[in-house]
Amino acid sequence: MEYPNFNFKIIYKSPFSKARLGRLLTPHGSVETPAFIFCATKAAIKGATPRSMREENTQIILSNTYHLMLQPGAELVAKMGGLHQFMGWSGPMLTDSGGFQIFSLGHGSVAEEVKGRRQSSRPKSLLTINEEGATFKSYIDGKIHTLTPEKSIQVQRGLGADLIVVLDECTPFHVDKSYTEKSMYLSHLWAERSLKEFQKGPSGIQALYGITQGGVYSDLRRISADFVNSQPFFGHAVGGSLGAHKAQMAEVVEMAMEPLDPSRPVHLLGIGGMSDIFYGVEQGIDTFDCVHPTRLARHGGALVPSAVWQSIGENSKGKEHINLRNARFRDDPRPIDESCKCQTCQTMSRSYLHHLLKAGELLAMQALTLHNVHFMNRLLSSIREAIRENRLDAEKKKWVA
Repeated sequence: MEYPNFNFKIIYKSPFSKARLGRLLTPHGSVETPAFIFCATKAAIKGATPRSMREENTQIILSNTYHLMLQPGAELVAKMGGLHQFMGWSGPMLTDSGGFQIFSLGHGSVAEEVKGRRQSSRPKSLLTINEEGATFKSYIDGKIHTLTPEKSIQVQRGLGADLIVVLDECTPFHVDKSYTEKSMYLSHLWAERSLKEFQKGPSGIQALYGITQGGVYSDLRRISADFVNSQPFFGHAVGGSLGAHKAQMAEVVEMAMEPLDPSRPVHLLGIGGMSDIFYGVEQGIDTFDCVHPTRLARHGGALVPSAVWQSIGENSKGKEHINLRNARFRDDPRPIDESCKCQTCQTMSRSYLHHLLKAGELLAMQALTLHNVHFMNRLLSSIREAIRENRLDAEKKKWVA
């Protein structure tokens, strides 16, 4: 299967790991990989405009099929010229399939799972999952919808993102191997139907990613990898349960990556911690997405390299951000990070940001979002440079405490 106007070229491979530099070409521009994809869940980056995202050298953003099919609807977005024109973003875009919501609405989020909190207090709106698709109640008006593989592709065609994804069921950690295997084969069936529906549409406008499943089981991960390798997908995404804690997540990512076709771009769904990104890059992951940087900003969190924690004088192990709501920043005249060139760090002190947060000013959210976006783009740029210069291990020490 051909993908006109799309291309993925591996520019350099590290001799010390599976890390690699790539260039992902789309009709809306190219993406230098490894890259981070920011989440504009409902066609908006919370706290940032498309212009400010471009000014911070953002390469690519993601929007959510599930949320946008419910509001405002793919038909309206298509009528408005697709997501790029609708939201004023001219660069590459990716949409997920809605499959993650099938999981999160039924069991809790991936973030909760990785952190060991696998029980959700939210009302579960998922009604049924069967061969046809997933049936659920809308969180907006309570109407019942069924998301099928065909519907997911149709919605993503209407949204018009460059990179789109097959529908899958993202299984939680706490189900057994029997359920995980059954779910994996259901996802494979859905992938075949997604691909068939995708092939009905015009070529050269979008490229389709398959998803590898199998939970925490190495034999299932290999079976799923063999399946997606055999299908004419443009790229692959690592999905499903990644385990109950970070150590297990690392094991699962490694077992998922080992059998995948290395000539295709690989995306790791929903993971964006600094240490996780470095590990994923070492395993050959090309792109990552996560709501973490912008969500963190809305709660007063600023991402910082390890040197900032060292300057504060506290135990920094495992810490990736400072909380500017904390009283110790009340009279701190320094910027978030003296090495950072973002507008926030160039013009605002920790003291001022602390005041804005305590006063409930929207400017705090905007300023911290801008910093965290700049930080992630700076991080990934440094990772690409470190791969090129064969010093990824040394670079990791500068960022991860």
